[in-house]
Amino acid sequence: MRFGILGPLVVRAPDGGEVAAGGPRSRALLALLLLDAGRLVSVERLIDGQYGDRPPAGAANAVQAQVSRLRRRLPAGLIEFHGSGYRLAISPDDVDAHRFERLSREGRRLLAAGRPSPAAGVLGEALDLWRGPALADVAGAPFAAPQALRLEELRLAATEDLLEAELALPEGNPVAALRELVTAHPLRERPRGLLMRALHAAGRQAEALAVFDDVRRLLARELGADPSPELAALHLEILRGERHRERTARTGPPAQLTSFVGREDELARLAALRATRLVTIVGPGGTGKTRLAIEAATRRTGDVCFADLSLADVPSPAHGEPTGVRRAGPETHHEVSRAGTRHEGARTHHQRVEARYGGGDGR
Repeated sequence: MRFGILGPLVVRAPDGGEVAAGGPRSRALLALLLLDAGRLVSVERLIDGQYGDRPPAGAANAVQAQVSRLRRRLPAGLIEFHGSGYRLAISPDDVDAHRFERLSREGRRLLAAGRPSPAAGVLGEALDLWRGPALADVAGAPFAAPQALRLEELRLAATEDLLEAELALPEGNPVAALRELVTAHPLRERPRGLLMRALHAAGRQAEALAVFDDVRRLLARELGADPSPELAALHLEILRGERHRERTARTGPPAQLTSFVGREDELARLAALRATRLVTIVGPGGTGKTRLAIEAATRRTGDVCFADLSLADVPSPAHGEPTGVRRAGPETHHEVSRAGTRHEGARTHHQRVEARYGGGDGR
C-alpha cells in the first residue's frame, strides 16, 4: 500500500484505488503512525499528538478505539501492538514524506559531488511528491503544526537545491523561479545569492547587483542586520568582475560528411582505455587524429562534448608540450603516438579523448 501526507492524507491500495481512512481522529492517528512508519509509537505519544497537554479522562481507551476502527479499514496485520505502543508495519518508502526526505538527501549529495544533472532529476522527483501543504486535513491536531513546518522547511531547502542544480546546467535558466522564491521568502538569503548568480550567468550584472542592494536595505529595515558574509563576498566578486560565469554551453561533436572507414585497431585500443580519464592521440597534422577522437567518443554511451582548442589564442610551448596539460602517470594518461602542440578533444562524462596537432601545419 501507499500513503501520502504531503497534502491531504491519502491511502492507496496496491491496485491504485483510494481507501477511506475514516473521520478526523482516525486520520490524525494514522498520520501520527505514518510519520514514524515502521517504528513503534508509544501510547503516550499518540495521546499527546491527538489531545495535546490536556487529554480527557480515558484518553488511552479512546486511542485504542480509534486503532480498532482504523484496523477495520486497513489490511489485517498492518497495525501491530507491542505492549507500550503501536507500529505501522510498512516500509518508510511507502510514505511520500519519507520518500521525499530520502530523495532530497540523495539529490543534495549528488549536487555536492558536482553532478548537477542527476541531482536535478532526483530533486525534481522528490518535489513532485507534494500535492499541497503537508498534513493539510489534520492541521488542527496538536502534533500537526510543528511537523508540517519541518516538512515545509525541507521542501524549501530541496527547492533551493534543485534551482542550484539547474543553475549549473548548460540549458538551465532558473531566473524566473528564483524571483518567485525570493518574493515568497524575502528574508531568506540563499535564494538571493542563487538569483544573483543566475543573473550574472545570464550576463545581467547590473540586475545581479540590484538584488544585493534590495536585500541589504530590507535586512537593515526589518532586522537592523547586514547581509551574511557569503552574500557580501558574492556581491563583491560580481562588482569587481572577479566571478567567472557559472556555465558554458556544451557543444556536441561536429557532424561528419563521410563515413568512417578503418582504424579498427586504434578504436579497439581506445575502447580498452575507457576507464582512463585522459587519452591523447598525437601525431603529424592531417593524419586523422580529430576524426578518430570523434569516432571513438561518439561510439560511447552518454553525453559527449567537443572543444575545438585550435581556435584558442594560446602560445605554443617549447618541445611540443600543450599549454596547461600536466604530465600524469601511466594509469591516467595514455598516448597513441608522437607528441605535438595544438589540441582539441571530445569528452565523455568520465573521459577526455584528446587530439594534439603538430606545430605549423594546422591539421
